[in-house]
Amino acid sequence: MEKKNNDINETQVMQTLTDADEYEDAYDTQEYDFEDDLNETSVLERLTDPDLDEKVRKNDKKPQKTSAFKEVLGFLKDLAISMVVILLICNFIVRPVRVYGDSMYPTLLDGSIGFSNVIGFKTKELKRFDIAIIYVEEKNEYLVKRVIGLPGETLSYRYGQLYINGEVVDEPFLDQAYVEQCGQYFMSDVSEITLGDDEYYCLGDNRPASSDSRYYGPFKKEQIRSKGVLVLWPFSDFGLHTW
Repeated sequence: MEKKNNDINETQVMQTLTDADEYEDAYDTQEYDFEDDLNETSVLERLTDPDLDEKVRKNDKKPQKTSAFKEVLGFLKDLAISMVVILLICNFIVRPVRVYGDSMYPTLLDGSIGFSNVIGFKTKELKRFDIAIIYVEEKNEYLVKRVIGLPGETLSYRYGQLYINGEVVDEPFLDQAYVEQCGQYFMSDVSEITLGDDEYYCLGDNRPASSDSRYYGPFKKEQIRSKGVLVLWPFSDFGLHTW
């Protein structure tokens, strides 16, 4: 019976011994393809190297560790990019805003959520009756109010009527039914005040329930962060307000 194809002959054994170091280096550097079909050489290696299975197991674990590390690194990278994008959007394009209280009722309801226009405020001057988002540092809070007086103007209220530089100015944004309901208590008199070059006089639309420039005094331009509100919630009030 011929044993030509089954037995390990002297030539095969010598070949294995001389190539053992090369294969070991290949395993250590992961240059060897472990998914190749078992051929005569790989069978001979298993016969001559009793530690081969252990080496294969160790090398099989390396790609898994590398893969997990890459996934974590990729997640942290995506998180960092997302945070930078959010900061850029909030500081230069739009910023989220939530209305607390009834100071802007009925224009904006308590709990209304939406976005305010940052880029519009930075590229254009505030106009009279724009809605402004104002930061009050001493209270560490944001106010949502309406711009009534502009820089350099002299402003006053007499019998509920707005006067700018001595001239009567109507306030068409006010809900007249609500104004009449409140009567003489809707708006108290305000003595003449002349605003500085960077000052704005801002009031809430719900005058009886608003802490505004009557309490804080005129607001500096640096305190104003954005203007207008795009209401997203509640859906019944969805829309733009002085964007």
